Amino acid sequence: MPVAAASWGLLYAAVEVAWAAAGTTVQWKEHASYAPAVQLLLAALAVLAGGACLAGTRTLAGPGRAVVATVLIVAIPVFVVGTNGLPIYFVTLVTLSGIESATGLAQVLLNTAGAALLILVGLSYRRRLRGDCPRCGLPHAGADDGPLAHPAASRAPRRTRVAVYLLMCGLLPWAGAKSIWTLGGNALGVSGDDWRRATGAGASGPSKAAAAAGIDVTVLAATVGVFLLLGLLYGWGQVFPRWTLFLSGRRVPRLLPLIPAWLTGVPLAMYGVVLVVVAPLIAIGALPGIKPSPPFTTGSGITWFVEFGGLAFAGLGIGLLVAACSYAARTRPVCASAAATMPPGCPGKADAVVVV
Repeated sequence: MPVAAASWGLLYAAVEVAWAAAGTTVQWKEHASYAPAVQLLLAALAVLAGGACLAGTRTLAGPGRAVVATVLIVAIPVFVVGTNGLPIYFVTLVTLSGIESATGLAQVLLNTAGAALLILVGLSYRRRLRGDCPRCGLPHAGADDGPLAHPAASRAPRRTRVAVYLLMCGLLPWAGAKSIWTLGGNALGVSGDDWRRATGAGASGPSKAAAAAGIDVTVLAATVGVFLLLGLLYGWGQVFPRWTLFLSGRRVPRLLPLIPAWLTGVPLAMYGVVLVVVAPLIAIGALPGIKPSPPFTTGSGITWFVEFGGLAFAGLGIGLLVAACSYAARTRPVCASAAATMPPGCPGKADAVVVV
């Protein structure tokens, strides 16, 4: 993993320097792009982070450890924030709506890959500093590349399920308004006809087909997120259920639900929290109002919709993160040599696991 992170740092730096030298426009949000100076700073940070990952594999003195830890602590949040546009690009790709910025998508993917690698390296480095196994995180004798013991399937604790269900309720105002418009009704001062005219221009075949059936494609994408949430909360997300046919009864690869949960949960949560905070500030006049544009006819209508969107994105994003944390803890594998020495009743005890 440190070698992969170092290779990513060199690739990232090369791409950013090439874009900055060529004056390539790299979109980071609508109608805004990265400045060349920012691209060069990101390139330097990526190289430093990659070097820190390699240095962390060696036995370092106190100052060296502090430098490695500091670089990772600074770099990880920067590249995590850079993943912010991932859900939006995902929806446009799935619905065949076209990519607004190819370089913007490439930037988001590079940031996502870097954030994932740096987080994994940082976690492993922290475990080594504590004297634990860098793979399973538990102190044990023997090699750290032997068989793994996986806990039996379980559902999330009741408090976790209740918290996630409450967070999912944030989807209701946003999904309800969009569904009303798609079905031809009026909400927030916007009529169904105006909504269809405004959103139909340039829409792809799948989007038009879904709208004709009274389904908003973004609401449909949100239901995929809800399905992922439920899989993270219940046992069928750990062992394939019977309706999966030939996969039935097999253990679900741990990263299969965790990777999409983290990759969509983090940017959705960040984006949603910002909208939840901004909308009330606009409503009370602390921030400039949003000028209504079609299909919205009033400032209050678009402000309410911004708040609805914030509740939906923050609710789904934070819900995914909470459910993913629970899933990661419940499915955490341990080295078989460590599981054999654990006391009865522990989740990783050998009599409750499958050793692979």
